[in-house]
Amino acid sequence: MKRIGLGLGDPEHIKVVTELAAPTFEWTKKQGVVWRTDLTGKGGHSARRCLITEEGTGQGILIPFMKKLKELGVPVVTSVKVICLDKNKNGRVIGVTALEGYKFGKEGSGKPVEIKAKDGVILAFGGFSADVGYRTRLDPKLTGNLKTTNQPGATAELMREASRIGANIIQADWIQFLPNTSPDEEGMGMGSHFASVGGSLYGLWINTKTGKRFTDEFGDRKTTTDAIFKVLDAGGKTISVTDSVGVASFNKVRPGAMDILRKNGAVKEYASLDALAQAYGMNPEALKQTFADFNKAIESGKDREFGRKLDKDIKPLTHAPYYVSEMSPKIHHTMGGIATDTSTRVLSVVDDKPIPGLYAAGECTGGIHGAVRIGANAVMDCLVNGKLAGETVIKDAKK
Repeated sequence: MKRIGLGLGDPEHIKVVTELAAPTFEWTKKQGVVWRTDLTGKGGHSARRCLITEEGTGQGILIPFMKKLKELGVPVVTSVKVICLDKNKNGRVIGVTALEGYKFGKEGSGKPVEIKAKDGVILAFGGFSADVGYRTRLDPKLTGNLKTTNQPGATAELMREASRIGANIIQADWIQFLPNTSPDEEGMGMGSHFASVGGSLYGLWINTKTGKRFTDEFGDRKTTTDAIFKVLDAGGKTISVTDSVGVASFNKVRPGAMDILRKNGAVKEYASLDALAQAYGMNPEALKQTFADFNKAIESGKDREFGRKLDKDIKPLTHAPYYVSEMSPKIHHTMGGIATDTSTRVLSVVDDKPIPGLYAAGECTGGIHGAVRIGANAVMDCLVNGKLAGETVIKDAKK
């Protein structure tokens, strides 16, 4: 994390997340989360170390957690928009003012209510990738023409509010793209899963202008995003390609995904490399040479062209048909945010001391991932620090 984050991640925060990852993982299983046992890899990792829920999405975490909350008698309230963090005269956060019955996107809806907090308020509102105004102030290049993987509610109102009451906001201009998303899908889609497993582990990525590879397919997200934009800016397309053996491996990790991807057109099938070259206007001989060179790299176990760490299960790409997804980066994750101590207490911009009664966890915080978040580390961050925040509130309440 320190290396991929370009040294901008706080070492103490990284230590907390990595050391608590395993016990937190075991804790999730006790709450009813079921994880698949096949390890997979994501961009930036040096080895396979990622697990996916049985459902294949975050719903595999949320559903059992919601069930557990119901068993504990903890109410979960929706259609409520927080508009103000409330402090008492001593500067302690004592609750929030919110709009009850708020309808998303409909300004003026909802009735103002005050919600008091006995022990503390935990901020866990996520990132702001869908907030065009806020993100372009931080990085003018991130205009409304760029798509995001995030849902429309991934906005910065509570980031602004936390700042208003004195929270320190750090590294907010480090905003990440998910490099391998499909332009044929809206939002996150499933295409990135194909490209990151089918292409990055069991296949290769091609520049359609040259018919050649253009980057280490298993590189970190900033490196691969920059490489893809360079091709796109030059008028080419970037495609992720694997063969039938690679798809079989992908199906083990993401069962049912190929059916969705072929139905929505995000993944296309070609009977041969000649057919693939014709579809994208590539020189077929150049494409065949690229595959021949890469297959030699697989057989030797060493990628001399880009230094990619080849997966131990990758096989030469000789088993037609070939499967392809186009790739076009979308704004995905905000690495910066609210500064916290290593126990999730929000720190003041005035003196770097905790703001009494205020805690934060997950994507709304900054200082953990640095310049680049490694694939799948957001789930680990949210689970570890979400659990830790609850524990810290209880601990502080006993003082």
